[in-house]
Amino acid sequence: MGQNGLIILVTILAGAAGFFARKYLSEKKIKTAEAQAQQIIAEADKEAKSRKREMEIELKDKYLRSKAEFEKETKNRRQELLHLEKRVMQKEEYLDRKVDVLERKELDVNAREKKLGEKENRIKELENEYQKVLEEERKKLQSISGLSRDEAKKLLLDSLESELTQEAASKIRRFEGETKAKADKMARNIISASIQRCCVDHVADITVSSVALPSDEMKGRIIGREGRNIRALEAATGIDIIIDDTPEAVILSGFDMVRREIAKRTLEKLIEDGRIHPGRIEELVEKVKKEMDEQIREIGEQAAFDVGIHGLDPELIYYIGRLKYRTSYGQNVLQHSIEVANIMGIMASELGLDVQIAKRVGLLHDIGKAMTHEVEGPHAEIGADLAKKFGEPAVVINSIGAHHGDIEATTIYGILASSADAISAARPGARAETLQAYIKRLEQLETLAAEFGGVDKAYAIQAGREIRVIVSPDQLNDDDSIVLARNVANKIQDELEYPGQIKVTVIRETRCVEYAK
Repeated sequence: MGQNGLIILVTILAGAAGFFARKYLSEKKIKTAEAQAQQIIAEADKEAKSRKREMEIELKDKYLRSKAEFEKETKNRRQELLHLEKRVMQKEEYLDRKVDVLERKELDVNAREKKLGEKENRIKELENEYQKVLEEERKKLQSISGLSRDEAKKLLLDSLESELTQEAASKIRRFEGETKAKADKMARNIISASIQRCCVDHVADITVSSVALPSDEMKGRIIGREGRNIRALEAATGIDIIIDDTPEAVILSGFDMVRREIAKRTLEKLIEDGRIHPGRIEELVEKVKKEMDEQIREIGEQAAFDVGIHGLDPELIYYIGRLKYRTSYGQNVLQHSIEVANIMGIMASELGLDVQIAKRVGLLHDIGKAMTHEVEGPHAEIGADLAKKFGEPAVVINSIGAHHGDIEATTIYGILASSADAISAARPGARAETLQAYIKRLEQLETLAAEFGGVDKAYAIQAGREIRVIVSPDQLNDDDSIVLARNVANKIQDELEYPGQIKVTVIRETRCVEYAK
């Protein structure tokens, strides 16, 4: 063989050796894999058997627990059934006893009905006998008196009617007197309690204000060149500014308190600022007017809050605030309205009425005075129109319009408003009046009463709250005196201006004098 044959032989041998080596290795891997598979299968079988045993044990435990719970629940149910059965038996026994009792009662009722039937028959027999005896007695009475039954009956009824009429009239007079006395006492108690529980201080407002100056030199600056500053201030505010010899002070005079307050604040700001000329004056007046509007609204809100009234229209609250700068005979109208509201609330609580309605009427009863500078007419009528405009209830509108008798009051709240208004106005110091005006009013009151025929003397007493008229008994009788009192009161209302009300008392006295000699 040559060298090539040897190479081929070696190659063949090497290939065969590689084949058998790979075959050996493959068989070895297969055997190893089979052994591992057998091991895995054995382990899985072992684990399955272990899991099976665990599940069997767990199922057995659940079965035992369920069995125990079922037995326990069955036992409880059995006990409940036994208890219910016992209760049913007890109820059956109770019903049996009730049936026995009802049967006995039924027997008793039947026996009583039988007895009642016998008694009823006996009563009918007695009634028949009574009717017979009564008829016989009636016939005897008719024969003795000579009157028929109808005539005797009429005579008896007439006699009873006369006696009952006299007795009823006597009782009516007595009851009227007692009722009037009780009503007067109750009214006095309610009014006195209302006054005592609503005590306030009164300070009379005046129609002038003063502004302090840092020095008298400021007066010249306020006047300005040729008086242009003071003229501009008076034109813008509508208030008279009086600059006289009063040291370090300027007087503001005017009946409109809102304008006077605006002028006062404007002048104070001008003095503080130092720049005083017509342009600056007009600018500050407009600014102060806006501030006053805001403050007036806050005053109205505070007044409504103090009284305890809610749900008022914002514009109506603004008019309430304006009452702070309005006076009546020197009395501040806002303070007066708050006081009337409190007095009406106390009266309403004593009488069992609606306190909120009463306070609402009291606070708004003089709301028309906030508009009397702008609208002509009685303030009660103006106030009722304002209340109607801003959606107030009908009872409030009527009470506002009726508190001075301009219209008829349809509810008791109008009467309470008149009473509370008079109480507040009649407080000592509530309304200011100069001595000269006071004396003049008393003289006018006495003169007016003395003008009537038959009047002997007239005296104004109680600080002008009452006029006592003494008449000649030979010229006027009692009926004439009643008419005179009404005429004097009407004339006072028509011709005089006065705060509150005036009582007219006519006195007619007859004196008989005789001497024993």
